[in-house]
Amino acid sequence: MLDQINDIAWQAHQGSVAAIIQVLNERLIISGVRARAVFAGGVLQLLCEAATVERLEQPSLVPKIKEILESIAPRHIRRVNINTRIVQEDQLLWLVEMNSDTDSQLLWSQEIILSQPNLFQQLIPNFTEVYTKSRKPILVQPQSLLKNQNQGKISIKTLIMGVSGLSSVIVLAWLLGSQSSQTTNQRAGELSRPPVQGFSILADDPFVASVRLANQATATTKMAITSTQWLELAATWQRASDLMGQVSPSHSRYQESQIRTKLYKKYSEAAQKEAQKRK
Repeated sequence: MLDQINDIAWQAHQGSVAAIIQVLNERLIISGVRARAVFAGGVLQLLCEAATVERLEQPSLVPKIKEILESIAPRHIRRVNINTRIVQEDQLLWLVEMNSDTDSQLLWSQEIILSQPNLFQQLIPNFTEVYTKSRKPILVQPQSLLKNQNQGKISIKTLIMGVSGLSSVIVLAWLLGSQSSQTTNQRAGELSRPPVQGFSILADDPFVASVRLANQATATTKMAITSTQWLELAATWQRASDLMGQVSPSHSRYQESQIRTKLYKKYSEAAQKEAQKRK
């Protein structure tokens, strides 16, 4: 589950409109807002719909969308035009219809410019891509607001796209050249050891234990509502980060563990911020 979330966030960072919309809808569902988008003419045309005008108030919605998009930092997308209207039945040609009759279709429209991440923030997602296998996550269609405006308050919090502090080309080149031989050596060593119970191996491997905790935290995120629940979630992410930080340099996935240590730490900080908001 954690890998699936990371993949969706990664695809959104790469500029996938479908992935961007999924992240937006996951973050906006608690506000009762549904988003659709089309990339046209170098501008991400974003349509936000809600059942009431109050949910589409410009002073609160624009900063929220800008914050989400800048946390994603989608490549090659800087200009975003936010359009809003009362929710309607699905229309495949909504952009054409909107452009032909803007006054009657929209409540308001505003273009924003996204801030670009600095060099180090761009570096880490590129570095992390070495470890990411090709997957095709299922992009869930957002539920109709006409039928579900009062259903569960589920929100997936900020997914951190970059973690500063690692070098780039030298480390990357070293990793590509050494990882395969390191993995081979470790497997050979494991074959030469006396057989032990598999459970003990897993229990002694901080990488495995950390990933298990991270998976638990990801599942808990869906159910977290109160401030206390978010604080418990933050503590779980912090324990996962601490465990990942204990991975030995001789471990075959040591370099990945360094990235995950900082990533889990960021998740913990995001959960703490959410807990403060819920007080």
